[in-house]
Amino acid sequence: MAARRDEIMTMDELAEYLKISKSTLYKLATEGKLPGQKIGKRWRFHRAAVDRWLGNDVNKTLRDNSGREGA
Repeated sequence: MAARRDEIMTMDELAEYLKISKSTLYKLATEGKLPGQKIGKRWRFHRAAVDRWLGNDVNKTLRDNSGREGA
């Protein structure tokens, strides 16, 4: 059951996982830029969704940067 519980992260756990501040995460989450679910007053994040988001964000950044270099 512990493996199942680790699939869902709190804001504190996500901040530690991504090594960025909670204030940055709150901003991204409230702007809808970070996949998460607000349950009551608390945010929860699926690790797999965050990993996909992170991979997509990195790929988008690489595409954007390669387009700018050619311009």
